Amino acid sequence: MALLFLIGYRGSGKTTVGRIVADRLGWDFVDADAALEERYGRTIRDIFAIEGEAGFRDKESEILAELCTRTETLIATGGGIVLREENRKLLKRHGCVAWLTADPATLLDRIQADRTTAERRPNLAGGGLAEIEQLLAVREPLYLACADFVVPVGALSPERAADAILAACPHLCPKSSG
Repeated sequence: MALLFLIGYRGSGKTTVGRIVADRLGWDFVDADAALEERYGRTIRDIFAIEGEAGFRDKESEILAELCTRTETLIATGGGIVLREENRKLLKRHGCVAWLTADPATLLDRIQADRTTAERRPNLAGGGLAEIEQLLAVREPLYLACADFVVPVGALSPERAADAILAACPHLCPKSSG
């Protein structure tokens, strides 16, 4: 199946860059978090508040399994998708996995610049730079374990990040007619 997954921490550009890459490939684009919110009619923040992290992670895993049945689709995953081994296995089994990375200060700047983040996403460990550093310490080895390649996006425009992804996945690019 032709799938490309973007993994990485919140604010790494998975949705923004993913839309560009999908457009260039002529593929569908799915933001897994948005698909989850649409399915359940609640924000991620609300799901966390009502069902806790375990309830949210169950829903996240269910959505990922469904998305893995698609073809020619770029899927921007939630930042914590790698926390469950079953999800890491699905990512590796069903597509090419690109890990978008940036330093914690850059991630914080991007998160703070996104007005919808506070409304839709919960703080998982107190918020701010300390939360990012704490969660990255746990998640980075997991991102690395399932990534086929890493794209440091901190200093890249979304277009340049898309270029880097496509360069790393030439087998996904449409064949030119020339």
